[in-house]
Amino acid sequence: QVQLAESGGGLVQPGESLRLSCVATGNTRRAYTMGWLRQAPGQQREFVAAQTWDGGVSYYGDSVKGRFTVSRDNSKNAVYLEMSNLKSEDTAVYYCAEDTVSTDLRNGRPEYWGEGTQVTDSS
Repeated sequence: QVQLAESGGGLVQPGESLRLSCVATGNTRRAYTMGWLRQAPGQQREFVAAQTWDGGVSYYGDSVKGRFTVSRDNSKNAVYLEMSNLKSEDTAVYYCAEDTVSTDLRNGRPEYWGEGTQVTDSS
């Protein structure tokens, strides 16, 4: 079993930046793809970003491509999400996620996910 703990959410102004962090504990594996999902009020859960275990391949949802950057530090079992030029539509609960199959995570059905952290862009 794997536990994921997100941190770094908060209230920001449009155009500002924010960095989210996630640390995995428990029976984690180096080969897991790690990334992020989000869900806005009244909206479906959507894929945000992910990176393979070796950092060789990164994936991004169309709505965040060019603005968000995902990275990871395997020595710390951690994944990060740098968010730039935040917009009102970025307001959502962000969930850290992990899966041995990257396509499952990208389809919004990861094997593990955290409790979420709230990101709010004021307008």
